[in-house]
Amino acid sequence: MSIRVFILSDHTGITAGSIARALLAQFPQQRFELEEHPFLNSREKVQALAEQIRQLNAMAQPPLVFSSFVDGDVRALLKETCGDRLFDIFEAFTPTLEHLIGEAASPVTGQLHGIQNRGLYSARIKALDYAMLHDDGSITRNYAKADVILIGVSRSGKTPTCLYLALHNGLSAANYPLIDEDLNGTDLPEILQQFKSKLVALTIDPKQLHRIREQRRPGSRYASPEQCEWEVHQAENLFRRHHIPVINTTAISIEEIAVHITAEIMR
Repeated sequence: MSIRVFILSDHTGITAGSIARALLAQFPQQRFELEEHPFLNSREKVQALAEQIRQLNAMAQPPLVFSSFVDGDVRALLKETCGDRLFDIFEAFTPTLEHLIGEAASPVTGQLHGIQNRGLYSARIKALDYAMLHDDGSITRNYAKADVILIGVSRSGKTPTCLYLALHNGLSAANYPLIDEDLNGTDLPEILQQFKSKLVALTIDPKQLHRIREQRRPGSRYASPEQCEWEVHQAENLFRRHHIPVINTTAISIEEIAVHITAEIMR
């Protein structure tokens, strides 16, 4: 039986959601059913959710609740409703920060953007444009401007990773899909050879690749187990031959892939 998890916020809920997932990942044997409720910007909306939680508590199905509200009254309401099953992000850290900084917090909804570097924000938008323009090898003439070029077989996670690197790290990430012609040879595709220092390879378990491709093109040669096995085998041989760093995307999140890539870039 799964445990229901409510993620509540008066803004996007990204912070509460990220912390909730990081904590719940420590219990891999347990199943969780996450429900995200962002932009609860009125007391009526919060009260409606609180009533739903009360009903679940009465039915002996109490959920876990992660929240990131800045309004003290709303936080008190949720504390009264949820008891020790509430994980209040601000309550967990704000008192300690106030003590260490020597200043009382002045919470304002959506204030996260206020502490970010405007230059970094502009870099992220520029990097996002770059990633979209250089997706799947569509344009290769601007590879010299790339911070990183991801290579790998189709559906190994290149596109979402490039977009994540752009949005969260401000990195200009291009990606190049290896096709049969590339995999039949022993050399890197010509366009990549001069940018070898920028390359990071993504690989994936062939069975997982088959499942992903089967959803996209069911019954096709592209999705067949034999084709997936061959492509992954040939690609990994190519990566080893040219000493390209490899990240296996089979069982890790986009966030984790991005961390591994940024670590490779910084070496």
